[in-house]
Amino acid sequence: MKEVLTVQGVEIKLLQKNKQDYISLTDMARKFNDRTDVVIQRWMRNRNTIEFLAIWEKLNNDSFNPTHLDGIRGDISLNSYVLSVKQWISMTSAVGIESRAGRYGGTYAHKDIAMEFGTWLSPVFKMYLIQEFQSLKKLKAEESKSTLDWDVKRVFAKANYHIHREAVHKLLPAKLNSKKKREVVFANEADLLNLALFGITAKEWAQENTDLKGNIRDYASTEQLLVMANLESLNSKLIEWECDLEQRFEILQKTALKQLNVLGDFKGLEDLS
Repeated sequence: MKEVLTVQGVEIKLLQKNKQDYISLTDMARKFNDRTDVVIQRWMRNRNTIEFLAIWEKLNNDSFNPTHLDGIRGDISLNSYVLSVKQWISMTSAVGIESRAGRYGGTYAHKDIAMEFGTWLSPVFKMYLIQEFQSLKKLKAEESKSTLDWDVKRVFAKANYHIHREAVHKLLPAKLNSKKKREVVFANEADLLNLALFGITAKEWAQENTDLKGNIRDYASTEQLLVMANLESLNSKLIEWECDLEQRFEILQKTALKQLNVLGDFKGLEDLS
């Protein structure tokens, strides 16, 4: 599925090639004439277009072959001369512009070249194109960052959860030999940490946030997850030192508050809803 920009009522497809953005010249041309092939060919007959394409290829394409450039420059002024995109690619090994067949067919060009085509079509149209393109890139960057942050947080949280679980498991009394009893202990220890850090148990949070998927830690900030990792490690030690439950909770809660304040991230439970 291709990305699409809407510029002055016209849908313009984008695609990725070698991690670079290519924009449909065919869709751009359709704003001005249904004979998009004719519009593009007229643009290709412009000497300034050829000079721009040649410079772009020299700067970005190590395989560019300029052998036929002089011939193209000489013939382009002839009324009978026609230079298609496929001919340009065949003669010069160009990569900045290409012709595609199929459902998403048409002529595509690197964004630099597409913007030059936009100038030739209409400066006003080009400005709207730039605006829409930049908005799309900004949105994608924000989505990418959000996704990355979420993935990092979840991997971080899950890794530390297993570390804490293993630590608690080793320190459990030998008499807790049934799996059910051990699971109850694990759940209680997890909620002890939740209460110390978030001020609420996982069950209580789920009841208050029925419209949200996942659990309380899925909605924690990176700083909160960092503190949680520290609390898991600290709690394991407190169990090892045989601190009672109330004492452990007091120490964990004070540690959480102190670390959150240091990190400047303690904003209360509103961050979790």
